[in-house]
Amino acid sequence: MFTLDLPAANVSTPSLETAELENLLNYLKQVQQIDLTGYKRPTLMRRTLTRMQQVGVEHYREYLDYLEQQPQESTHLLNTVLINVTDFFRDGAVWDYLANHTIPQIIAKKEPNEPIRVWSAGCASGEETYSLAMLLAEALGIKQFQQRVQLYGTDVDLNAVMQARKGYYSAHEVSAIPAALQKKYFEHTADGYLWRADLRRSTLFHCRSLIQAAPFPRIDLLLCRNTLIYFMEEAQIRVLVRFHFSLTHNGFLVLGQADNLSAHSQSSLFTPVSRDARVFTKVPDAHRDARLLSIAFC
Repeated sequence: MFTLDLPAANVSTPSLETAELENLLNYLKQVQQIDLTGYKRPTLMRRTLTRMQQVGVEHYREYLDYLEQQPQESTHLLNTVLINVTDFFRDGAVWDYLANHTIPQIIAKKEPNEPIRVWSAGCASGEETYSLAMLLAEALGIKQFQQRVQLYGTDVDLNAVMQARKGYYSAHEVSAIPAALQKKYFEHTADGYLWRADLRRSTLFHCRSLIQAAPFPRIDLLLCRNTLIYFMEEAQIRVLVRFHFSLTHNGFLVLGQADNLSAHSQSSLFTPVSRDARVFTKVPDAHRDARLLSIAFC
């Protein structure tokens, strides 16, 4: 007999008030060392409620108790809040531009043995970081890549960073990589594809907050794609000023299609090189604005 699978009448939708969300964020920051205070509140509210519903918790106080009693719950909440959507060479036109214009310009302005430093911020499980590594190795050659390139991948999600460090991906996950590059840069195992062991020293992954952590210095190319959209305006400014500090005079910043430098204080820091590829260079000395400094390093 056919029956409709309707929810029970006494099942309630979890609720979370604004003040309760702030208390939760403060708890995560002070006790769990997870700082989400710079993220947009509607997104945080919606995704926290989703996680509460998944664990069958109706009220904020119950969920806080659940967090305290279940050590892994903060990780599950973080995974729900920070939906890591990434692929190798995602948005192909952007990668074509980097390969044919940006990376050749960086190499041309360097001395033959001068280091090249690259930062993939908000790297999730590492696909974009390894995509960058392949483009740089193709442009420089394997030996020069090993000798000259230092590539940093950072994300606030520790589980994603640990996955990135392994450099291990399924056949489906590497399907966007051209076959020749798959063969050249990955070891094909029985269960998937493993990043070449001899290239690992050039690629370092760290669990790192864009809002709180000090910026990496002397960066030539910085990718941070579709991450700023989750931050409130003040947090966006804080991150962008730190990026400005990070980049060399001739360095490039690459943002995502959804990342808009709409506020004057944001657009005053960087100028577009390619609007389609979302590639920018920094405006000299723009970070010295006293108001921006007070926001960035408060």
